[in-house]
Amino acid sequence: MHYLDHAATTPLRPEARDAWLAASELVGNASSTHGAGQDARRILEESRERVAAVLDADPIEVVFTSGGTESINLALQGLWHARADGTDGIVLPDAEHHATMDTVAALAADGAFVRAVPVRADGSISSSDFAERLPGAALATALVANNEVGTINDAPSLTSAAASAGTPLHLDAVAALGHLPLSFRNLRGAADAGTGLVALSVAGHKIGAPVGVGALVVARTAKLTALLRGGAQQRGLRAGTQDVAGAVAFATAIELAEQEREGESLRLGTLRDRLVSGIRSRVPAAELLGAPRDRLPGNAHLLFPGAVGESLLFLLDVAGVAASTGSACQAGVAEPSHVVIAMGRDEKDARSVLRFTLGRTSTEADVDAVLRAIAEAYVRASGSGTGARS
Repeated sequence: MHYLDHAATTPLRPEARDAWLAASELVGNASSTHGAGQDARRILEESRERVAAVLDADPIEVVFTSGGTESINLALQGLWHARADGTDGIVLPDAEHHATMDTVAALAADGAFVRAVPVRADGSISSSDFAERLPGAALATALVANNEVGTINDAPSLTSAAASAGTPLHLDAVAALGHLPLSFRNLRGAADAGTGLVALSVAGHKIGAPVGVGALVVARTAKLTALLRGGAQQRGLRAGTQDVAGAVAFATAIELAEQEREGESLRLGTLRDRLVSGIRSRVPAAELLGAPRDRLPGNAHLLFPGAVGESLLFLLDVAGVAASTGSACQAGVAEPSHVVIAMGRDEKDARSVLRFTLGRTSTEADVDAVLRAIAEAYVRASGSGTGARS
């Protein structure tokens, strides 16, 4: 199988697997006071320090979670329920991940007023439109990079606007992790206590850690209400026995991802450009969506006019190529991409897209496999030969 769905999840790194297995053999709850428990605690806190170093945060600011979805829920629900001034607005760009959109929808049902921010035709967020909706809002959220079309947002401008407005901001960095430099300290800047950037979410399985571990970086001064209760672990923000092995594996993966980031970005960008140009030479009607240059290096999100994305996906799968029609959280659900619609396209276009995402294990052979199969797949998925060349 030629795997081009790294944005959904990327293969487990051998180093992370080995670190996980070694740590999983240790006996001891990191909250216990006996020697075995304190050994586990030491390993856990060393892992927290390693993750914090890569994200340029203080170790105490790193809260380990089960992944990106939990991190996003903790940030948004935690900020909303901790508000004390009666504010009711949530600033929400239109093309966010469903973990964010569904959480905000639940809060809206509890009385939150959603201040929607439109996105541009390339999927990016206008800093001025974002800033216009911030004053008096209870919280704001935004993607560092769009998980579907790969467009990179101007995170420093968004964080600066939130700080100026005195609004707490959460950034979803799940798709950006391992591809872009992330400094919580620099993005936060000199924001006042509890305002500006206060939370940043990441997930381990996007960089080669096991599924089921992630983190939410929470500023020391942020006020969040915990989702899980039953213990004072992790500053009282996430109760429950902590996953030492998962933390070690995550620390190992994030360090390796950061060490490789610049070189991999260049390599993946070159592979992606070859993939896009090769597809468009075989299917001239195909259109690259998202920002042409300011995009994640491994992301190629294309519109295939007249074809059904789900049919293309199936035909490529039969040919040994794994891709996606959008976020894996919506996989198996035949719905048009809300991101593509937010970018100004109609529902028909939003059902005619494919996302190819490259990662650490991607090779020229993976690109070749797509290029061998795409023309015939497009002809069959669209029901005609228009716009395709063999």
